[in-house]
Amino acid sequence: MHGVPESTPRAAVAIFPTFMNSTPGVEAKAEALVEAGYAVLIGDFYGPDAPSNFEAAFAAMTRLRSDPQAARARFRATLELLRELHPDMPHLAIGFCLGGFAVLEMARDGQVLTAVVSFHGLLETLLPADKPIKPRILVCHGDADALVPRSQVTSFWEEMDGVQADWHFHSYAGVEHGFTNPHMLDGSPNPAYNASADRQSWAAMYALFDVVLG
Repeated sequence: MHGVPESTPRAAVAIFPTFMNSTPGVEAKAEALVEAGYAVLIGDFYGPDAPSNFEAAFAAMTRLRSDPQAARARFRATLELLRELHPDMPHLAIGFCLGGFAVLEMARDGQVLTAVVSFHGLLETLLPADKPIKPRILVCHGDADALVPRSQVTSFWEEMDGVQADWHFHSYAGVEHGFTNPHMLDGSPNPAYNASADRQSWAAMYALFDVVLG
């Protein structure tokens, strides 16, 4: 999905979706960004062979993360397309779940981005940062996320401090993985959805954008 507002975009945002690729929940976030004045592009992790169910998608995510150099090349392709579509404006990146991991990998990779925001993203990496990180970083994390134990949280902080990254980390007590999405793919309620954490994290993203864009 590529979307642009009616007026001149304030900035261009690459949106990295969940491990299920683009979903109605991610597309709703993209539409909200367009309404707020941003151009958006939703990335594609898998291409024409995208998995269609949870088990296949989880397996595909596992394969993708097992080869970090290949994963980063795939993530960079989305940023390259965003820059081609919108070359003369600031570039931002946000991501959900696997997408949160992707935007942090792009920060670690040295990509020129104004800011990156991870929502319930995976923090562990096989290629820790070893050079200065350019974008501002905001991580919005559910403290009860079973996929990201606190040991990984503290390791991430230490990794970011080791390269003098400019980072903010918001952790929401009792909140689980996937807290920004109110519905499952079949339309049923998502038991992990947390309206307060969703609202606060989205507002924090806009606040960061206001700071970095001036």
